[in-house]
Amino acid sequence: MAASGPALPAAAAEPARAASPAVPAVRLVAGFAGFGAGSVNLAIASSIFAAPARPADGIFAVAAALWGTALLAGAIVFLAKDRPAGGRRPQFALAGAAAVHLAAIAFAVPRTSSLNLTQLSALLLTLMIIASLGWLRRAEACRESGRRGGSRTVGQARPGRLLAAAFAGALLVAGIATPGLAASTAGQYAVPHGEHGNLAPADHHHH
Repeated sequence: MAASGPALPAAAAEPARAASPAVPAVRLVAGFAGFGAGSVNLAIASSIFAAPARPADGIFAVAAALWGTALLAGAIVFLAKDRPAGGRRPQFALAGAAAVHLAAIAFAVPRTSSLNLTQLSALLLTLMIIASLGWLRRAEACRESGRRGGSRTVGQARPGRLLAAAFAGALLVAGIATPGLAASTAGQYAVPHGEHGNLAPADHHHH
């Protein structure tokens, strides 16, 4: 029997399932943490390259450099394209990296103990990425299954709140990454702020 009355569009027949307004902010935090973790891993690679103690150190340095580059590239792609958090492969890779950082701290020897703070920064940033991606996957699953409660139908965050969340996330990532970068070889040899371009002392002209 034909239905009496006009057919409703699919979009109107089912209630809209809006994403949580916190999703954009969490995506920003995950991306910022990816930038921070990538930079810290590159600092670890540069520190190992600067003072290799055995041939195997070169392999570790290359692995850290490749992983840091992958994190930076992944963060750019993640923020540039509005895609879901991804499957379990990134989660496994991040969990493996966190285990490596933890092992590097737990089994540090005198020649690598100077990188403990850098490894700790990388570990915390990696855990931040894991937590953010896990939250995003749960939010996406709730939206798809329609289990999210509440009567809100708008899933967009307000610009002011998003800006505040972005600032807080960037501040948190910087607070974790900066000590780790400073403890690396690159940080130890960095020119202090305010001294870039300064001329050498006047007595350098004297012979």
